Amino acid sequence: MAKQFSAEFKLEAVKRVEATGGPVSKVAAELGINENTLHGWLKKYREKPDTPFPGSGKLNPDDERVRKLERENRELREENEILKKAAAYFAKNLK
Repeated sequence: MAKQFSAEFKLEAVKRVEATGGPVSKVAAELGINENTLHGWLKKYREKPDTPFPGSGKLNPDDERVRKLERENRELREENEILKKAAAYFAKNLK
């Protein structure tokens, strides 16, 4: 089973690499973690420094906003289809 690390630990590890400017392998060995794991954390941190590790089951604000807008768009399309069908139904009954 994989170890799970807190967001604070990840952030501290990344900041340690950034501050020392030394090799990632050295910092990873000091912390007792896999070098590839630390490289992954660095990548996430560099991509989104504001919210690099949102946590399990949580989305960063941009992804959450996109998900909300996609849901709203889907609902509006469904409502539009219902209105089209209703208009066609009433137009047929007027003839």
